[in-house]
Amino acid sequence: MEFSLCSYDGALPVEVTIDDDNGRYTIRKSDTSGEYFNSPRELIQWVKVHFHPDEFCHPDKFREMLSKMAEYELNELLY
Repeated sequence: MEFSLCSYDGALPVEVTIDDDNGRYTIRKSDTSGEYFNSPRELIQWVKVHFHPDEFCHPDKFREMLSKMAEYELNELLY
């Protein structure tokens, strides 16, 4: 699962990656700094705390990403 979100504070989009096949859970911020996580749960929790819809050019895309992450978490709990 990969998301690319246009943010107001940088020229580059924010990139959020949840890649279970390769164990890659990363965020590249618009300033090109990044965050790396050991699990998708850690990444999702970080996003909920540190990002807000009004930081992005298209807040609906951010909310859509959160919705897909919630669906992902629910599916993980079922297995």
